[in-house]
Amino acid sequence: MEKFHIPVLLSEVLAGLQPQAGEKYLDLTAGYGGHAMEILDVTQSYKTSCLVDRDENAINYLKQHFPPEIRLIHDDFYSAVLQLLSCGDTFDMILADFGVSSPQLDDGSRGFSLKNDGPLDMRMDARDRLTADDIINKYSERELARIFTTYGEEPEGRARMLAREIVRARPIHSTRELADLIKAKSGYSKIHPATRVFQAVRIEVNEELAEIEKTLPLIPRLLKPKGRLGLITFHSLEDRLVKNFLRDASSYGEESELEIINKKPIVAEGEELVINPRARSAKLRLARRK
Repeated sequence: MEKFHIPVLLSEVLAGLQPQAGEKYLDLTAGYGGHAMEILDVTQSYKTSCLVDRDENAINYLKQHFPPEIRLIHDDFYSAVLQLLSCGDTFDMILADFGVSSPQLDDGSRGFSLKNDGPLDMRMDARDRLTADDIINKYSERELARIFTTYGEEPEGRARMLAREIVRARPIHSTRELADLIKAKSGYSKIHPATRVFQAVRIEVNEELAEIEKTLPLIPRLLKPKGRLGLITFHSLEDRLVKNFLRDASSYGEESELEIINKKPIVAEGEELVINPRARSAKLRLARRK
């Protein structure tokens, strides 16, 4: 099967999840199937596995590139987990990659990109109502500063300044307008100075952290005994939620739901960073159902 994008930490995911022939696999953020293709090539368990994504473009791609018998769920992963629990499903392996996929970032029309101009959208699911345009043009200065600080981890003073400048410059309807405005109000930075604002707005649009926080405690119930779990994060807010969840789920001795496999997160190194620079912020944490 053809790969549409390069999955992060692929060899590390395979080593951690250790797929075996016939095992059931659940991918809660399947995207364009980069991890799933490699795992299912080993297990060949297409009929009993499940791929989830909230992005219609990703689901359409998966329909075209995976066998028809595989189960696809077009929904956010919290809703998908509730659906699977109601059916009594359990799996040998579960993977969740909480990052934005490369196709989403590269497609200017989706509104995620700093480099490619497009409308301020940022919805992972086009069926949702709230867009980045709504946030940038309708939120109060105080509300903007709050999300820039909370979800973008911008210093409070800078967050207030950026919020003030955005309100003054309204209306703003394109990613380039927003990125250029922030760049003009910023000093030199190794990364684009609008990166944290874009992250904050994207998280607000998609309720990303709330979804992760609601979903994590439910996941062990979907794992078979000795089932393996892989969780990939891309920024400190996500990773903090994952780290705290795994610590709590493994802290009750023999009564713990999970056993942590790697005490420290696994990060990309060497050749992968050359081939796929977006992997530089990825962290993989692994656990096993007891």
